Formats: sequence, structure tokens, C-alpha cells
Amino acid sequence: MGLAAFAMTTTVLSLYNLGALAGLGKSMVIPLAFAYGGLIQVLVGMWEAKAGNTFGFTAFTSYGAFWWYYALVGTLAAMGIVTVDAVTAGVALMLWGFLTFYLWIASLKANKATNLVFLFLCITFFILGIGDVSGVVAVTNVGGLMGLVTAATAWYVSAAVVINDGLGKQVLPLGKSFK
Repeated sequence: MGLAAFAMTTTVLSLYNLGALAGLGKSMVIPLAFAYGGLIQVLVGMWEAKAGNTFGFTAFTSYGAFWWYYALVGTLAAMGIVTVDAVTAGVALMLWGFLTFYLWIASLKANKATNLVFLFLCITFFILGIGDVSGVVAVTNVGGLMGLVTAATAWYVSAAVVINDGLGKQVLPLGKSFK
């Protein structure tokens, strides 16, 4: 559930970052970030905590909080309550990249497909951060493309887990862990 919420919200935001959602694109990202990317991932993170999964708790709760942060900044900026500074936003994205880097290391215990989600997300955050800091739209567009790669990988993992579990056999392989 958490990975599906991550994949869908990341797909829409990445299409926006790529420049593929003209006009009202951001107005579609914000509600999705609050409802599906934010709320659902935080809930899944709490369930992971209850199950004793520190990695799942940290990842889902953090990225759920990221979506709330993103949506709040967008909403408050649209209301004129906060001003968005591109350099500061870029630094924040790179800090999310740092968090994702150590989660990527921890994900070496997971299957290879999940590990790729974290690797691609780490790269995405750093590219988007560099795009914001540099002000080069083409870099942000590359970040959008990398975000789509991340989202596609997350969609695959989510689908594989649900389909494999639902059918009681491996239909979509995930790859053994690196450890």
C-alpha cells in the first residue's frame, strides 16, 4: 500500500517536474501529496513500526512526511504565507537525498528491485536539488525523468508484492537481496 502511494504520487510529481503537466499540473500534485502520498505512507509507516520493522517505519513515515511538507509548502506559497526560495528548496531536496542514501544502504537487505527504488530515488533527489540550486530548468527536467524511472520501479515492486501474494506464487521476480 505504501509503495503504491509513493509510486502514484511520484509519477504525477515527476511528470510535473519534467514539464509534461502544463497549466494546472501542480494543483493536481498537491491534493495527491496530502491524501495518498502523505497520509497513506504515514499510516503504513506506523503499521511497520507496530510490526517492529525499523526500516519500513523510517522509510514510509519519512516519505509520507515529505509529501506533507511538499504539499504544505505549495499550499502556503499559493496563499502568500511563505516565499519559496529555489536555493533553499534545492538544499532541502539534497538533504532528502542524504536520507535516501542511507536508506538505500539499509535496503541492501531487501530484494534487488526494492534496492533499486531507493538508489533511483536518491539520484532523483540530488538531481532535483541541483536543478533548484542552479536554476537550470533542463536539470530539473532530467530530475523529472529520473523520478519517472523511480516511480516505474516502485510501481513494479508494488505490483509484484500484491500479485505474488495474491496468487500465492512468484509471478513477478524481485531478485534476492545483495546481503
